[in-house]
Parts: sequence; structure tokens; C-alpha cells
Amino acid sequence: MAEHEITFSFSNEGTRNEVRLRVVEEFAKEIPGTIEETERYTYYVETLKDGNRVYLRRPANLHNGFDFLVCVENMNYAQPEERRRNSPKHDDLAADLQAKKIENHQMYARLYELLEKVFECHDVTEDDMEGIEFLSGLSVEHIIKTIKWLFIEQDIRYWNYSGRNMTWGIVPKP
Repeated sequence: MAEHEITFSFSNEGTRNEVRLRVVEEFAKEIPGTIEETERYTYYVETLKDGNRVYLRRPANLHNGFDFLVCVENMNYAQPEERRRNSPKHDDLAADLQAKKIENHQMYARLYELLEKVFECHDVTEDDMEGIEFLSGLSVEHIIKTIKWLFIEQDIRYWNYSGRNMTWGIVPKP
């Protein structure tokens, strides 16, 4: 098995189609595998303030085509009785967002605006996130930079269907 690591700088600006095509075009540069050997790719796409990176793993374990797994270094999203995993499930983020909404409605409304901005294919800067903090769960930066890639993954995976709308459905309204 051949392993490839790529650092990929990426803007979220544009239409859904423009965003997903930029990612697909990057994936199209991959070397095809053979019967004897699978080509595996790790794309480092975001760096968090704590130094951990958000990365995409291709191919995803159980999927085909352009599908990928969104992961975060040194993270464990699993419940105590589950096997360790560094890839968030939609339920993980949904629960975290719901807890933030309960913790502070006003602060959550500000976070929701940023999530909506990401959903609508716009970049969110560190300045945009300034002052939005919660006592519980994942950092705002972690959520923003991870959900961005879940949106893109859904746009690619469900190309002819609702795409990112499925992921947007996990975000509680303020």
C-alpha cells in the first residue's frame, strides 16, 4: 500500500459546485491504484490553533469514488464504551451544538451565523470567530473547520441529491 501526504490550501468561497469541483480536481491528481496495491492519500486541509490538523483520508474505508473521511489529529470523538475514532460523526457535532445552544443562547446565535456562512460557501476568519466561546465541548474553530469539510464531503458524496443540506439539518436553529 502506497501512502501519500499532501497539504492542500483551500478557499470555501464560491458556489457549491465551484467548491466541490476544486476538491474533486485536487483528488483527480491522484495516482491510480493497481490490483496489487492501493494508493492512499492524506490531505492536510486546516490547522487548528492548538496545532492539530484537520485532514481528509482517501479512500474512505467503506465507500467508493471521491468519498473521503474527515479526521482531526489527536482527537477522540468516541463515547467511553466505543472504539477510539478521530473522525466526527454528524451526531457528535449535533450533540455538541445542542449543548452550546443550551449553555448560551446569545453566543450560540452568533455561532449559528458563522455556520450559516460556511454552509453558504463563504470563508470564516479567525476574526469572525473572535469572542465566541463556550465552556463545554469543542472549540468554535474546531466546529467551523470540521463542519466545512463535512459539508463538502456531502456535496461530493451526494452529488445529485441534497448534498450539504443533509449536514445542515444537524445544526439546531437558534
